[in-house]
Amino acid sequence: MSGYQRILLKLSGESLAGGASFGIDADKVQELAREVADVAAAGVQVGVVVGGGNIFRGVAAAAKKIDRVTADHMGMLATVINSLAFSDALEQLGIQTRVMSAIEMRQVAEPYIRRRAIRHLEKGRIVIFAAGTSNPYFSTDTAATLRALEIKADVIAKATRVDGVYDKDPLKFPDAVKYPEITYLDVLAQGLGVMDATAVAMCRDNKLPIIVFNLNITGNIMRMAMADTIGTVIR
Repeated sequence: MSGYQRILLKLSGESLAGGASFGIDADKVQELAREVADVAAAGVQVGVVVGGGNIFRGVAAAAKKIDRVTADHMGMLATVINSLAFSDALEQLGIQTRVMSAIEMRQVAEPYIRRRAIRHLEKGRIVIFAAGTSNPYFSTDTAATLRALEIKADVIAKATRVDGVYDKDPLKFPDAVKYPEITYLDVLAQGLGVMDATAVAMCRDNKLPIIVFNLNITGNIMRMAMADTIGTVIR
């Protein structure tokens, strides 16, 4: 098998909402699950972190008046809902999964234990890491980076709506220029909003490459996992 041995895939919560502004689109979740299942079937060990924006967006207006720490905890619980939905879609395809939560809730998910997570991956199970880092003030990008480093992933793959990193938002500026490859320092210096600065700095300090690619093109998850030239590589 060519490509990566172990990857950490970071999905936004919005990607599960399909075309809706919030909530979960069952068809979209199944479509993403099929792509990830194909990658696992090809022998790649897959860890997944899903954001919570699609659930949290529905209560975002109310959250403006809520204490930041409480709001962050609400966001973490939203990622658990998404993780369970994604796990269910994969299980329906016959793929074994484990949802591991940084916040203990044993009735719905395993508590996150690093060695156990690695063992699940080695057995070919897809591990979905839920509830962020369990700490407020940390984004799911940072949680994904932390888990990628802990499980010794070869790469962290950030799935987005655009096909890589640009000098400005390509959805707003038609003259935006794409970088096939860029350094961590340039991402930080130019304030490119690919991932939050904490996550990029952690990747830089630990030499963990980041691939930013377009999730909306069918087959891109497999192309990324097989190390095809796709999107933008940050290293």
